[in-house]
Amino acid sequence: MAPRLTLISPDFTRLWFGQAVSSVGDMVFSTTLMLWVATVLAKDESWAPAAVSGVLVAGGTAVLVVGPIAGVFVDRWDKRRTMLGTEVLRGGLVALLAVVSFLPADALPAGVWLTLVYGTVLLLHAAARFFAPARFTIIADLVTGDADRARAAGITQATSQTALIVGPPLAAPLFFTLGVQWAMLFNALSYLVSYVAIASVRVAPAEKAPAGVSGPGKAPGPRTGVVREFVAGLRFFGRSKFLVALLVFAVIGQFGVGALNTLNIFFTTENLGMSAKLFGYVGMAIGVGGIVGALCAGRVVQWIGARRTTWVSLLVSGALLVAYSRQTGFVAGIALLILFTIPLTVLNTAMAPLLLSAASAEYRGRVVAVFQPMTQLAAMVAAALSGWLAGTVLRDFDGSVAGVRFGPIDTIIAVAGLCILLSGLYARGALPDTETAEEAAPRAAAVPSPAPPRRGSTQ
Repeated sequence: MAPRLTLISPDFTRLWFGQAVSSVGDMVFSTTLMLWVATVLAKDESWAPAAVSGVLVAGGTAVLVVGPIAGVFVDRWDKRRTMLGTEVLRGGLVALLAVVSFLPADALPAGVWLTLVYGTVLLLHAAARFFAPARFTIIADLVTGDADRARAAGITQATSQTALIVGPPLAAPLFFTLGVQWAMLFNALSYLVSYVAIASVRVAPAEKAPAGVSGPGKAPGPRTGVVREFVAGLRFFGRSKFLVALLVFAVIGQFGVGALNTLNIFFTTENLGMSAKLFGYVGMAIGVGGIVGALCAGRVVQWIGARRTTWVSLLVSGALLVAYSRQTGFVAGIALLILFTIPLTVLNTAMAPLLLSAASAEYRGRVVAVFQPMTQLAAMVAAALSGWLAGTVLRDFDGSVAGVRFGPIDTIIAVAGLCILLSGLYARGALPDTETAEEAAPRAAAVPSPAPPRRGSTQ
C-alpha cells in the first residue's frame, strides 16, 4: 500500500486539508464578489470604487466588532463543535446568496444587491472570528513542542499564501465563463469538504471542570457574565509581559505592512517604472516569499528558538523593506520584495508557539481574540495614515540626503521599514524569556476573576 501523506500527525493533516480547500474557496469567493460588484452591480457607476471598498469594510467591521467578544464564547464551547457549526453557517450563507444570484441583475435594485453582499460578507467574517480561535486551540491540543507548533503554523501560512496565488486566477474564468453563481457554489462546496475533514479529527475530551464549577457531569455552578469573562481575559493578557510584548511587535509590523500594501501600486509604477498591467506579478512575488518563509519557519525555530527568531525576523524584514524603498528597477524590486516577505512570514509563524506557550487553555480563545482585532485595526490605521500622508502632507515632497533623493512614496515605505527595524532592536532586549501559561496564571489570578465557564454556556 502506498504511504499516505502525513503532516506532523494524521489529525493535523486532516485539519490542514480542510483548511486548504476552504482557503482556496474563500479566495475564489472574495475575488468573485469584487468582480461581480465592479463589473455587474455597479457597472459604469461613479460610485463603483466605493461599492467595492464596501466589501472590505464589511469584513473589517466584523473582525473589529465580533472578534474581541468571540473569544469568550470559544473558551466556553467545545472547540470542534464550534468549528463544525461555523462551517455549516458559512456554507449555508454562501449557498443562499448563490441561489439568489440566479435572479437577473435588474430584478433587484443595486442597493438591495449590495446590502445582500455586504450582509453576507459581514456574517461570514463574524463566523470566522469563532472559527479561527477554535482552530488555534485545537492545534495546541494536536501539536506539542515549539518546533512542531512552528511547523504547523508554517504549513498554515504556506497554505494561505498558496490559496492567495491559486484562488484569484480560478475566480476570473469561473465568473466570466460560468457566472457568479457557480463561483459561489464552489465556495459553498469547499465548506462542505472542510466540515467533513474537521469531523474526522479526533480531539481528546476536555478535562472536567474542578469541583464547584459547571461542566459536563457537574452540577450547575454560578454563571458569570460575558463581560466579566471578557475583562478577565484582558486582565490575563495585560498581566503577561510576554503577550503584551508580542502584541506590540505584531502591531508595529502591521503598520509597516499596511503602508506597503496601500502604496505599493504607486511605488511599483512610479519608482520601479513597472506597467500597471504587470502588477499581478507583485502579488505573486509576495505569495512566493510567503510560501518559502512559512516552509522554512519550523526549521529556523528549531535551530535558534522562537524568541530569537522573533526579533531577528523583525531586524531582517525591516532592513529589507528600507532597501526595497530605494530600488528603481523592476527586477531588483521584485527580488527584494520576495526576500522581505520571507522573514516577515517567519516572524508570523514563530509567534504561534510563543502564543500557545503563554496562554493557558481556558484563555486561548480570548488571547487570539485580542490579537486579531488589534492587528487588523493597526493595518487599517496604517492604510489610512499612509494614504493620507502620500496624498496631502507629503504630496509634493522632494528631498535629498547625501545625494540620495527621496520622494513621498519611497519615504513613507522607508520610514515603515525603519519602524520595523527599530522594533527588532527593542525586541531583542525587551522581549522577556518565553513565559508559559503556568507562569502567567498566578499574575492573572492576583485579580479576582470568574470561575471557568460551563462548556457550551452562552451566559
